[in-house]
Amino acid sequence: MACTFGPAGAAEVDLILIPWYEDDGPAAVPALDAATGGEIARALSTREFQAKPYELFIAAIADKSWRTRRVALIGGGRRLESGSDIVRKLATAGGLAGRQRRLGRVGFMVRGQGEVADLTQAAAEGLTLAEFHAGSYKTTDPAPAPPPGWTIVVDGDTERSKGGEKIREAAARGRVLGESSNLARELANEPGNTLTPREFAMRAAAIAGDAGVKVEILDERMIAELGMGLLLGVARGSSEPPRLMVFRYDPPGAPAKPLLGLVGKGITFDTGGISIKSAEGMERMKDDMAGGAAVACSMRAMALLKAPQRVIGVVPTTENMPGGRAVKPGDILRSAEGKTVEVINTDAEGRLVLGDGLWYARKLGATHLVDVATLTGACVVALGKITSGLFGAPPSWVEQVRRVADRAGDRVWPMPLFDEYRDQLKSDIADFMNTGGRAAGSITAAMFLKEFSGGLPWAHIDIAGTAWADEAKPYLPKGPSGVAVRTLASLAFEEFDV
Repeated sequence: MACTFGPAGAAEVDLILIPWYEDDGPAAVPALDAATGGEIARALSTREFQAKPYELFIAAIADKSWRTRRVALIGGGRRLESGSDIVRKLATAGGLAGRQRRLGRVGFMVRGQGEVADLTQAAAEGLTLAEFHAGSYKTTDPAPAPPPGWTIVVDGDTERSKGGEKIREAAARGRVLGESSNLARELANEPGNTLTPREFAMRAAAIAGDAGVKVEILDERMIAELGMGLLLGVARGSSEPPRLMVFRYDPPGAPAKPLLGLVGKGITFDTGGISIKSAEGMERMKDDMAGGAAVACSMRAMALLKAPQRVIGVVPTTENMPGGRAVKPGDILRSAEGKTVEVINTDAEGRLVLGDGLWYARKLGATHLVDVATLTGACVVALGKITSGLFGAPPSWVEQVRRVADRAGDRVWPMPLFDEYRDQLKSDIADFMNTGGRAAGSITAAMFLKEFSGGLPWAHIDIAGTAWADEAKPYLPKGPSGVAVRTLASLAFEEFDV
């Protein structure tokens, strides 16, 4: 990915994408209208092009001094809303359009509200996200078009004002974050018969390990020695043995504390177990490890970007299957921490494996915790497919995670976590139940996880609605989204209170 400074006409590409906002006139980009022979002024005056979000207008370049032959204006809507998130989405939408046209070289001009470096990083992320292709098992379709060579174009005045190196670094940072998100999407897109827990562990270890992250994979014997009865209980119904992935990122010179602990749900296929799900839509449950993929791939990103904070990642992975040995409603499981859980619904398995995972992150010395999981359908009911649920304590830590997620383009919405919700988990025969019923289902699931946070600053991100796009959008094809990778990686650049 190249980053050049200068006017739009200086980029040697087949097509240059230029964000265009509703209040832009023909002269918004100097010399562009003249280079098209007045086509932009004509399209704006006739309202053929109105700059509505993701609307595309392509014009030929008549000016021979320009090094590109075509320009594509991509609508960005209102300028006041044209921050990094919009630029990221415009870059992805434009990049996808370039791929569909099988172009070899595509440029993207940075235009929006905010710091140029932030907008450049967002553009690099967006163009890289456009490289993801989900149809990897088709044998009859033609091979997908290879991604173009990308060039990010920044106004030349920025280079002259000595901000060029910072902007190039931002583009490189965006490239790494986009690649890491795509790797998580590739993992989440794999069918359950190929991405078994063992295969997931090996692939995730390779992704993070190649970037310099230390990786350890614990097998079922080692998991049993740790007393992880919740993880082992969920795994009992499957012929595939569970695994526990442990990632360690220790930058040179970083203090022992703080130590950020990331925990990701890694259910490689979720039938619901004995409390079996409906057949309709069950094929989607191959993505129930998206939280674990986000942890593994974010560890790659933070290592490549040389983040300053120490981080550990813990990903318990297993299948949730019915079978003769499967955990049953009414069974009692004992966690590694020693707490007992009455299983009411075997389809509430994600919180069980996360419980042991959170405990292990604490055992390894984590001072701050964030877990990510496709945890509850109740969160989808509450927030739909647009926003992830955010839970946790104390409020200052939740707010810090929210701010980071917002900058990363991963929308989250804080949800309440009042103590009274804990009453719904009361059990007559165990310390608590694994589900509190239908009412406030995403909140009671978070209350369950809170039991294993040990009083540390802890945040839980429920990505059940955002990990997979059921319908294609201009900036997001149908399939896995790679949500939370950029958020988790960005947290490693934050300062934490110890």
